[in-house]
Amino acid sequence: MSRKEIPDNAIETVAQYINNRNNKNYNIQIVGNSTNVETPQYFEIKAFDNIDKSDRRFYAIDGSSNSEQFYNGLSLGIYTAGYVCYHKGVQLRMNKNNDPVVLGQAYYPDNILITTKAHLLDIYDELLTLQPVKELINFWEAPPESIFAYERETVCRDMNTVLSFCQEILEWAMVVEITNLEGTTSGDVILRDGTLRSLHIKQEYLVRLGKYLHQQGINIIGITKQSPIKMELGYTFKQIDNYLQDQLKPKYPFKQQNPKQQKLCCWFEIPESVLLNTYGKGSMFAKKAIKGGRGFGLFHVARLDYVEKLQNYDWLVADVNIFDAIPNIEKDDDNRQIQTVKEIFTELTRLTQEHYILGYPYPLVEVHNFISLKKDFKEEIVNRVKLSLYKDQRMDHIDIENLFLDIHDRF
Repeated sequence: MSRKEIPDNAIETVAQYINNRNNKNYNIQIVGNSTNVETPQYFEIKAFDNIDKSDRRFYAIDGSSNSEQFYNGLSLGIYTAGYVCYHKGVQLRMNKNNDPVVLGQAYYPDNILITTKAHLLDIYDELLTLQPVKELINFWEAPPESIFAYERETVCRDMNTVLSFCQEILEWAMVVEITNLEGTTSGDVILRDGTLRSLHIKQEYLVRLGKYLHQQGINIIGITKQSPIKMELGYTFKQIDNYLQDQLKPKYPFKQQNPKQQKLCCWFEIPESVLLNTYGKGSMFAKKAIKGGRGFGLFHVARLDYVEKLQNYDWLVADVNIFDAIPNIEKDDDNRQIQTVKEIFTELTRLTQEHYILGYPYPLVEVHNFISLKKDFKEEIVNRVKLSLYKDQRMDHIDIENLFLDIHDRF
């Protein structure tokens, strides 16, 4: 469809929707109340010369998947997940390789060929044999059909669904692997790209994991830089930014004496009304509970490195372990452990003091670069398969090229 064929009223409807959502006033109190976590909690960023002076390990987990389909019914699909670790500002080696550059740990499947439904089932079955996934299932002490929300046949209905499923399960397996590492101790932090929720794993099993991490003293936080919550709170972010810069900062009792390094950060728990308007009434994503929802997270928003005039660009959504924020939630006691949540966000400012990252924890940037199956996936994987067909299988060069012909390139 050309640009002229798009109806003007469709564009105007989109613009109106965005404007209405971005300027919605939830009457969130801008001057924070220290006893009400649904109001802004302001604090001074960690001093730059102290950001690497911590005994905590900071882990970051991410996953990726990609696929290519060819005109002859041949498809190649792959998923992966892995993690990196930083201690005192230095990346630690997590693998057993000798590569001086690649220090993170990652896992990949062997089955990447897809031509029939049977190959989708093979990809699913192979996932369950990967050592980290076996350890994850052993942790939950239940068969996969009890843990997963959907049956094997449903997950394997198409290539994208099974790859997405395998990637996510492998990411959760990384959490258990990290907790079992010899060097992991109480006080360490695990950052997950995304939320602490899942469409593929039943909530009761994720809750068990969240409770276990809390008992071990390990903080896990799901970090999201792109979320509909940010549009919903756009007006609130503007009001907080203006107050922070124009009123609070001039009178704040900074410990840091260098004006260029005087930065105020902010976090608050997202009110239920915002979550309901973001995800819709009845949505399991909006529930602040360990039953009837999707995981074990409690949604917050945070600004962890003030960059003037960029406003909601450098806000992020943080899904905090609900057991860290509400330790007695199983006893129907919803009192917040404010000091614990405050400490979590203050510690995260050790990871955000680089302007090009704009308030986003750098270990997540590094793990994304490490694990991402980028746009050149097609070229790389096809070339490697071609080489193997020629070198190992002795196929004719022309036959190989015809296998991977992209018919769309001919028109």
